[in-house]
Amino acid sequence: MPADEPDTNPAPIEAAERPSWRSAASWFRLVGVFAGGLALDLWSKSWAFAHVAGYPVELTRERVLDDPSFMLPHHGRVEALPFGLLDFTLVLNYGAVFGIGQHRRELFIGFTIVATVAAIALFVRGTRQRMRVAHVAIGLILGGGLGNLYDRIEYGAVRDFLHMLPGWSLPNGWMWPGNSTSEVFPWVFNIADVLLLTGMGLFVITSFIEDRRAKLSAAAG
Repeated sequence: MPADEPDTNPAPIEAAERPSWRSAASWFRLVGVFAGGLALDLWSKSWAFAHVAGYPVELTRERVLDDPSFMLPHHGRVEALPFGLLDFTLVLNYGAVFGIGQHRRELFIGFTIVATVAAIALFVRGTRQRMRVAHVAIGLILGGGLGNLYDRIEYGAVRDFLHMLPGWSLPNGWMWPGNSTSEVFPWVFNIADVLLLTGMGLFVITSFIEDRRAKLSAAAG
């Protein structure tokens, strides 16, 4: 490069501080994690409801919502991991994660739509190109949220099938509030729940790191 020709390439630090919405790599990371997570969640639910009971369990929104007595067919648990670590068992969840807020479908649909818009706005306005973990976290949250949103709209309830630590009991007959069993983990969940909780955990961690980074930068400057 001639000595008198200005360097138009942004410095590495300036590029790292570029808003995420102006970075193709940041969008690719966000959309890739979101699409992969959503696809895995929907595929796993479809697979579980096609195979776990020994025959396909067909669901329709009308059947689930219009028939108060509707129940999934009884079936035995399918061992997914040895030593009682994980079983497959089919459950319809009319609430949120861990069964919170049963039979409030419209509320959760509305909340998920608002949360989706907020997550995208957070990516656009609150993250920088260097914040790769935050991009992954938001992608996981979007994938999990929209995976369960799809179920609520399409089937009227969320399809769950993962039961962790089945048969493991709390000592002294203790029980979790709101549960009638002493199992260590009495809830049945799905991949979308894993994506949501993992994404939220990662975002909390990266927010803490960014806050610490800002304080150190302010102290040094």
